[in-house]
Amino acid sequence: MWDRPTLLNWIANLLFSLAVVMLLYALLFVVLHLPIFPVKQVQVEGNLDHVNHEQIQLIVSKYLKGNFYTLDLQRTRAAFEKLPWARKVSVRRQWPDTIVVQIEEHQALGRWGGVALVNRYGELFQAASDEQLPTFYGPGDAIKEVAQGYASFAQMLVDTPLQIQQLSLSSRRAWEIKTVDGRQMMLGREAAKQRLQQFVSAYRQQASIAESDWRYADLRYPNGFALRMPRGGA
Repeated sequence: MWDRPTLLNWIANLLFSLAVVMLLYALLFVVLHLPIFPVKQVQVEGNLDHVNHEQIQLIVSKYLKGNFYTLDLQRTRAAFEKLPWARKVSVRRQWPDTIVVQIEEHQALGRWGGVALVNRYGELFQAASDEQLPTFYGPGDAIKEVAQGYASFAQMLVDTPLQIQQLSLSSRRAWEIKTVDGRQMMLGREAAKQRLQQFVSAYRQQASIAESDWRYADLRYPNGFALRMPRGGA
């Protein structure tokens, strides 16, 4: 090999190039880690009703380590995702000295028993709320189904005094509604939305129904429904 100058020159050029690359990398590493690129501002965006300034300051002081270039964006995002009301978080750099944090909060739709809150996407999350929310019950695999059912039923009842306090879905997929004023409506399994819509139409059109003190409505009849009065009258 030593009597092959062309090969020796090629090896020498390769080693020199590698040395230059390593030197440039080391220089860039040192420069980027110098305290001359500080993060001067953390800009938090989003419609925030529950995430407060104190929580943001705590995360900034505890987790945001490094300068504008060395800050770990994934670690920063994970820190903000720990906030109870944060559903989605994105983090990006904005030249020359700002970190932009976009937060989408959960919007509470109801309570899943006494376990957690349910958002409008049918997702469970753990957070404290003193808001008056309906309570949902159902199989563990039916959280999204119950959330969607509530959205539909509540919309049908929006112009009536029959506001949902509790919505239950049995293991057989039968629906039951309990209202704020203590009434109970059995919707059954099949065509629950159509049954409720028929009942609401009759409720609006017939004053005798709206003005009566019925406590229980069975909507599981093919062509109507049955009402039960406080003393057992029909």
